[in-house]
Amino acid sequence: MKSTGIVRKVDQLGRIVTPIELRRALGVSVGDPMEIFMEDDRIILRKYKTKKTCAITGEILDDNFESEYAKGLHLSPKGAAILLEELQNVTKK
Repeated sequence: MKSTGIVRKVDQLGRIVTPIELRRALGVSVGDPMEIFMEDDRIILRKYKTKKTCAITGEILDDNFESEYAKGLHLSPKGAAILLEELQNVTKK
């Protein structure tokens, strides 16, 4: 485990503010769901991703689909378009 050197106090409602540097580094934005785990005497937070989260955009939509060629890779229509454009650019080189 890597120490950040950051210490925060728990407020009267049991909340802890996660520093913006850590949120940015982990890609956590306001409103993002977080998973909470316990391991021995540790509390572990992880950004929650559903099985249908787009790997490109991070969108969680009913229209998202799983790739037939890469199992476990979910794409939104927008994410698929971005990926297609990127692949077309690579094959033009």
